[in-house]
Amino acid sequence: MAIYSLTEILEATGGRLLLKGAENFSGISIDSRTIREAQLFVALKGERFDGHDFLEQALNSGGAGALVSLPPLIPHRGKSIIYVSNTLKALQGIARYRRLSRKIRVVAVTGSNGKTTTKEMIAKILSSRYDVLSSRGNLNNHIGLPLSLTELDRQDMAVLEMGASRQGDIDDLCQIAIPNTGVITNIGPAHLEGFGSVQGVFETKMEMLRYVDSVVLNHDDGMIRKVPEEKLKGKRVVTFAIKSDADVRAESIVYGERGIDFNVILKEGKEFHLHLPLYGLFNIYNALAAIAVGMLYGIPEDSVVEALGTFRGVPQRLEIDRLKGATVISDLYNANPASMEEALKELVHLKKGRAIAVLGDMLELGAYAEAAHREIGRLIATLPIDVVIAVGDYTRYIKEELNGRGSRIEFHHVDSPEGAGRLLIDLIREGDTVLIKGSRGMKMEEVLKV
Repeated sequence: MAIYSLTEILEATGGRLLLKGAENFSGISIDSRTIREAQLFVALKGERFDGHDFLEQALNSGGAGALVSLPPLIPHRGKSIIYVSNTLKALQGIARYRRLSRKIRVVAVTGSNGKTTTKEMIAKILSSRYDVLSSRGNLNNHIGLPLSLTELDRQDMAVLEMGASRQGDIDDLCQIAIPNTGVITNIGPAHLEGFGSVQGVFETKMEMLRYVDSVVLNHDDGMIRKVPEEKLKGKRVVTFAIKSDADVRAESIVYGERGIDFNVILKEGKEFHLHLPLYGLFNIYNALAAIAVGMLYGIPEDSVVEALGTFRGVPQRLEIDRLKGATVISDLYNANPASMEEALKELVHLKKGRAIAVLGDMLELGAYAEAAHREIGRLIATLPIDVVIAVGDYTRYIKEELNGRGSRIEFHHVDSPEGAGRLLIDLIREGDTVLIKGSRGMKMEEVLKV
């Protein structure tokens, strides 16, 4: 439990004490529905919500105090009320203060795809030797990351995910977390609505290099290989790859019904075998990145093998299930062109009977949205996919590309994920392999709830 004193909170935030009550807090909360006894409630204010509306509920539910930017209308005996001009900045200040007050090493993971899975793999490997704080789920933005850091107590290390939707985001997060080691999984067309171009994505991810003293890089990624030498000067660099030479490589890859087996080749001459109970080529890359971090922090190979050999993945990321005798691949968390391409290739790789792709729109691509969906359509036309069930406005461009190439793929367009689910139930046959994928906003998990 991360205990905070009232003095610490005032020092971290520069706040003004309006009402003195509790001297200590048992943690930080931003949600009045889940606040625990004696926690400090931070009343965040956004475009569509205002935590001040729930201040009474938070304090009546056991909160010992609150950070506010609007003074409460009524006094709260026994509660400490601290005024700050910006409660989000105050939350970030608390996280930075706590990070600087602890002698720990921080590993930060960013990239267009694979961040959460890689972060979880790293945390599991490092936990074989260290006491590790890992950010929960995909809490990776300007609210989620500092909220994760506020849970820091007596751990030796922290493994944090860093997401970005516009330039400057990674820089902001690094100023809070002050990472020692950075991991960049890949660079691809994600959140282009905010970045404008893949080059913008690249430049944003590279912001991390200004802070870290060691970095783990995907050497198979064409853009990452172009990182200027001066940006890496004075840093320890560990590369990972499958297709090219690197410090950590995968060879002799064998796909089975229970996952993937491959040999890990280290540049120093060592080699060991690894069974990964997951599917997808991208998960091999995630594992290699995690192994590279383990190398940096002295984790022996047998501990790495045990940690990854029992790793069960992250919910909604390429989960395999059965439906009416068919294999169903659920990759529901999010979608961008790179992850969609990898998922479609995995569908083809795992198919035994017909291959059915149930696809939702890829969102947050801005002006690139039409081109991205057309590109996926062109890819599908080259793959042995038998049926496409499409949901969303942008997926019509996939159909146009298939029609333009004279594709014989059976194509259905429906209005909703529920409609896709009903159609899938009618079409599916024993022995089929089904992929369900789309951006989070498309709610493709509803396909399987019909």
